[in-house]
Amino acid sequence: MLLSSDTNEDLRLQVLRRYDILDTAPEETFDRLTRIVAAALRVPIAAVTLVDDHRQWFKSRIGLAATETPRSASFCAHTMLEHGAMVVTDATQDLRFDSNPLVVGDPHIRFYAGYPVVSSDGAALGAVCAIDTAPRDISQQELGLLKDLAALVNEQLELRHLASIDGLTGALRRKTFFDMCERELLLGRRSKSASSCLMIDADHFKSINDKYGHDVGDQVLKALVDTLKSGLRATDIVGRLGGEEFGIFLPCTDLAGCVDVAERLRGMVEGLAIATARVPVTISMGAAEAMSGEDVLSVFHRADTALLNAKRSGRNRIVTDCISTTRAAV
Repeated sequence: MLLSSDTNEDLRLQVLRRYDILDTAPEETFDRLTRIVAAALRVPIAAVTLVDDHRQWFKSRIGLAATETPRSASFCAHTMLEHGAMVVTDATQDLRFDSNPLVVGDPHIRFYAGYPVVSSDGAALGAVCAIDTAPRDISQQELGLLKDLAALVNEQLELRHLASIDGLTGALRRKTFFDMCERELLLGRRSKSASSCLMIDADHFKSINDKYGHDVGDQVLKALVDTLKSGLRATDIVGRLGGEEFGIFLPCTDLAGCVDVAERLRGMVEGLAIATARVPVTISMGAAEAMSGEDVLSVFHRADTALLNAKRSGRNRIVTDCISTTRAAV
């Protein structure tokens, strides 16, 4: 069953953002698929689209200058609601689209054929589409090609996503993590929302490896991340930054809220039992709230300094960054 805008839009958007692909640079793997659409269907316009909350963004496009259009004008937003292809042979004769700005104005769409791009867990993310400026029909063979190419787009999205994930823990890899955090930080600033972060270290992890072995050590790290994720919102971001060091970005969260989250997570981890060895696990954390104009690396640097103080103070505790603490007290 498709998860689309008329069923569970919040979940659909969470899945879309999990792929961390919006507003990224062109990639040959997607451009190649778009060229196949244009050549095989003999159309002047072809695109791979992803539909965000208020816009349709083109991951790849041929014959279009714009990089995005309003979602309200998007043919592909309609395609997402279908369980198969959507075909419009003449948009001027279709009541859904006859007054659409992309029909009455540039690029003067007449023919449209699209097939939804659906994630492995059923979320409709966008579409592969072919567009012409003259009315026309489409064959079943051409529709089959669109279906196959939509499946290939999803495979590329999955491969791209897997490359950004730490294979052991399922947390984001360092670069992807900081890229996503930076985008969320900028989004928060636009909406005048606070953002905070946590730096986390598994206490005495070397001793765990030495005493119980590396297999158990790996189990500890995986269980630790699973536990952290279970105590967070879908919008929070978790990354593995080093061997036993992790970061969490908390959108729409001030320092006080960040500390509340941290204390809850600390308690959850402290009660964690790893496999049958019942390995004792605790974590130390440093917390910081982003300041105006500060980039995400600077925020995490302050949280890392606070983490160091937490470890020096006895571990299994949370220490807040002094700048964030001073600001919160004002």
